[in-house]
Amino acid sequence: MSHSYREEDKIIQRLYEIHRRTAPKFESCTGISQSRLEILHELYEVHEISQRELQRKVNIDHAAVTRHLKQLEEKGAVTRRKDPKDQRFTYVSLTEEGRTKIVQYREEKERFISGVLQDFSKEERKLLLEMLTRIQHNIEIYK
Repeated sequence: MSHSYREEDKIIQRLYEIHRRTAPKFESCTGISQSRLEILHELYEVHEISQRELQRKVNIDHAAVTRHLKQLEEKGAVTRRKDPKDQRFTYVSLTEEGRTKIVQYREEKERFISGVLQDFSKEERKLLLEMLTRIQHNIEIYK
């Protein structure tokens, strides 16, 4: 017995498959996860930021941000320091090595995006973005 899926089901299934496959492919091509790249990007824009504020900006849970920062610190990309007046607060900044790496990661990200969207015209890309934005909006307001 064959299953015939409605077109709407196929759209949601395709979005799920794209999501599931993008993260590992992105990381293998760029050498960094999208979450870590987003953290580095935020740090690139500021001299120093509290870990709590960074977490709010990237919208990732506290434990995940801590884990990402620990790994980025081990690779020499970031430094963390406790507030000497209040040990509950941790401040994060990008190292010079981190600043160099983020430029390389951004170049790899651009190559990845260009490869993924290579067969799409500028108009198709604009239309795709508009449609995906509408889907995202509908998901956010769905009850």
